[in-house]
Amino acid sequence: MAAVGMLLWCLTIYLQGGLWLPVESKYIAYNTTGGIVPGKINVHLVPHSHDDVGWLKTVDQYYFGGNNSIRGACVQNVIDSVMSSLFEDKNRKFIYVEMAFFQRWWRQQSEAMKIKVKDLVNSGQLEFINGGMCMHDEATPHYIDLIDQTTLGHKYIKDEFGQLPRVGWQIDPFGHSAVQAYLLGAELGFDSLFFARIDYQDRAKRLKEKNLEVVWQGSKSLGSTSQIFTGIFPRHYDPPDGFTFEINDVSPPIQDDVLLFDYNVQERVNAFVAAALAQANVTRTNHIMWLMGTDFRYQYANSWFRQMDKFIHYVNQDGRVNALYSTPSIYTDLKHAADEEWPLKTEDFFPYADHPNAYWTGYFTSRPAFKGYVRLMSGYYLAARQLEFFKGRNTSGPNTDALADALAIAQHHDAVSGTERQHVAADYALRLSIGYKEAEKVVASSLASLAESTSNIRQGNTVINFQQCPLLNISYCPPSEADLSDGKSLLVVVYNPLGWKREEVIRIPVSTEKVVVRDSSGGEIESQLVPVSNATPHIRRKYVKAYLGKFPREALKYWLAFSASLPPLGFNTYIVSGAKQTGPSSTISLVQTSNESTNETIEVGQGSLKLLYSADEGKLTHYLNSRSLVTSTAGQSYSYYTGNDGTDKDPQASGAYVFRPNSTLPIKPQYQVPLTVMRGPLLDEVHQQLNSWISQVTRVYKGKEHAEVEFTIGPIPVDDGTGKEITTQFTTTIKSNRTFYTDSNGRDFIKRVRDSRTDWELQVNQPIAGNYYPVNLGIYIQDNSTELSLLVDRSVGGSSLVDGQIELMLHRRLLHDDARGVGEVLNETVCVLDRCEGLTIQGKFFLRIDQLGEGAKWRRTFGQEIYSPVLLAFTEQDGSTEMNFPLPTFSGIDPSYSLPNNVAVITLQELENGKVLLRLAHLYEVVAPLLPL
Repeated sequence: MAAVGMLLWCLTIYLQGGLWLPVESKYIAYNTTGGIVPGKINVHLVPHSHDDVGWLKTVDQYYFGGNNSIRGACVQNVIDSVMSSLFEDKNRKFIYVEMAFFQRWWRQQSEAMKIKVKDLVNSGQLEFINGGMCMHDEATPHYIDLIDQTTLGHKYIKDEFGQLPRVGWQIDPFGHSAVQAYLLGAELGFDSLFFARIDYQDRAKRLKEKNLEVVWQGSKSLGSTSQIFTGIFPRHYDPPDGFTFEINDVSPPIQDDVLLFDYNVQERVNAFVAAALAQANVTRTNHIMWLMGTDFRYQYANSWFRQMDKFIHYVNQDGRVNALYSTPSIYTDLKHAADEEWPLKTEDFFPYADHPNAYWTGYFTSRPAFKGYVRLMSGYYLAARQLEFFKGRNTSGPNTDALADALAIAQHHDAVSGTERQHVAADYALRLSIGYKEAEKVVASSLASLAESTSNIRQGNTVINFQQCPLLNISYCPPSEADLSDGKSLLVVVYNPLGWKREEVIRIPVSTEKVVVRDSSGGEIESQLVPVSNATPHIRRKYVKAYLGKFPREALKYWLAFSASLPPLGFNTYIVSGAKQTGPSSTISLVQTSNESTNETIEVGQGSLKLLYSADEGKLTHYLNSRSLVTSTAGQSYSYYTGNDGTDKDPQASGAYVFRPNSTLPIKPQYQVPLTVMRGPLLDEVHQQLNSWISQVTRVYKGKEHAEVEFTIGPIPVDDGTGKEITTQFTTTIKSNRTFYTDSNGRDFIKRVRDSRTDWELQVNQPIAGNYYPVNLGIYIQDNSTELSLLVDRSVGGSSLVDGQIELMLHRRLLHDDARGVGEVLNETVCVLDRCEGLTIQGKFFLRIDQLGEGAKWRRTFGQEIYSPVLLAFTEQDGSTEMNFPLPTFSGIDPSYSLPNNVAVITLQELENGKVLLRLAHLYEVVAPLLPL
């Protein structure tokens, strides 16, 4: 048979009435031009692929399709395939979210392909949604990191395509923050925000009341200006059941060839209409959105678009509902245009549970060392950009870009969250380390340029070689430990990245007992030698070997502490030199143990703040502040939760995501260890050893009114077959009435009420895990006279499970997976010399008790100081105790001016085009109403 254009096959069908009718199989031009039809249910089909920037595989493995034994995912294939499908039909649309992947793909494309893709963007076929480098987590990042990673992605889109995203698309994070709504939503200029994950009880109520779409007012301080239209998907971020069409998916495709068996057009249209009507019954207005895609879909995009073409064609021929290709922007415009009054949502969507015994509150603390590293690098990046600006951005040499990229990717909701596999966590950390090394060169050259001469600024000609100490957290700093007995001096440059003046006690490890410290004018300043804690030598030796492949040359005995007075956005320089035999030198701390005390109470603190300890038990008993007249009983304890192993009636285990405790056990000293107190002119320290794997140092500085607690936890023992989640509690007599306050990404504090939710009547299934919230900056409780605040140096989980008490979870080591996809237990180990042990972490939190209403200023101002620690750089000089460079002090702000304590410089950066990006943050919020007397 001859064929012209398309081969036609003729067939006769015998009908029940006895007639034979010819039918034919032929080419069908599917009509995909459907637009909005007033008066009908409009089903907006939104093609998308959710591409994790690392999770089970590293970001690069996901991109190029490596390590497919773990998961067959290749984002490069996704984007290639989608572009080909979009070129075929101008009515097709696709949204893309993660710029870390798109950037990788874009730089591999020809100029001809780039022109074609830009046409897709300009026509609206391809739309960038959200637009950050990743889809960031909302519980564990700091707001500055959220801003930076979003800015990086948006700047890329603006530079390459001349557009900016209009819609927030946080479909996978495990709960949603108020800061996301107002700062990364309304304030960013987004018209709407969409996500999937909310508490299962909340979702059930919203489905029943048609309240899945709301106006979310995330900030009580900004009021209505912080509002954003927010859509919550009725199920997950995938299509309704029966409408997923990846090449190996099981949903029945439309079979519309009459010559083939299983012809099912009407059957599939009926299923489509039924699913549309079901969603319309829980959605306001006649517009509903179907998310056509899920994780790493569209690797063969035609399998999706072929089916969507058919559904649009046949559903619109059927006429009961209307189907169309769409985007969240189109959907949002129609929701805004509708004459509808939307419910108002305030506060946030934490904590998230998808099951009665599955509260996703464990990840608030998971991988605490990595969380601390991300926060440390974030503060360093802020300071490095400032110094890069003061010197002048280098067009060819080192810059801060690699650190920016690494930090951006680290904000992904399976990165800083701690919910990735171990080899992926190592990849994130490696990227941060590489970025740090590059930024370290920028910092060193910038400080050298500024210190040598103002005329050398922006010239790049430097002589001074500054060194830094990235392992200072484990008490290792070769420059400061150098031998000063041969007449050499150590110059210490202390840089303050804050916009206000700052008084700081600097602590550096030293190798000698006889040292003296002088300021930039040559005058001797008070200093103090503090013996290291019992935990320090082992941690220092083990982790230096793990990181550097070698052991430290000498054992460390002392920390040198001295006071630094620092200008805003500037530095001062200090000289540390060996003391002469007959001359002045640093004061060695007076060491006292509780066994030596003749009193029942040991008092610690040289200034306004005093901490009282019982001599017999070595426990904290009271907190006193002579300036504010605060007197409060206070106690601290440690305990651990045994992680549920999932072997009871409900097979839900405690894991990387989920916190499901079995029981609570107090951690008591295994044997009587005396309390050790170090006293000196600048600070007092209390050293406590609870057992072989928990110790802490509490510091009270003479000029400060808070206590600093540095804890060391690990390796957590699991040889009993039980995973453990380590917590600390601070207990007072404050009558907090089930109420406490936690921050949102380091900004607004949100009121929490134990066993209660603002939006629905909570059915309490997990009274511990269900009352845990993310803590990035701090947590506090109050009554009608007093408030207790704890601030943290990284993201942790926290709660107030008992009135008058605050609890923080500091470390987790578990032996069972929680069945949420990662497929690996949260059991971090460190291997040295072929011996592997559980991870030891070291961190800090900060304690203060105030009269009611006085704690807010400290939380905001000192919280910013925690985020932006001083930056230290070191260099040696020979034979002189005076400065050998002309500019020992510098400030980027006029000497007569300092920013007020409620204004922080969060970005000062020279961009590639020579423009300067300056961001200021207002730190204060409206005052929460005081409790009634």
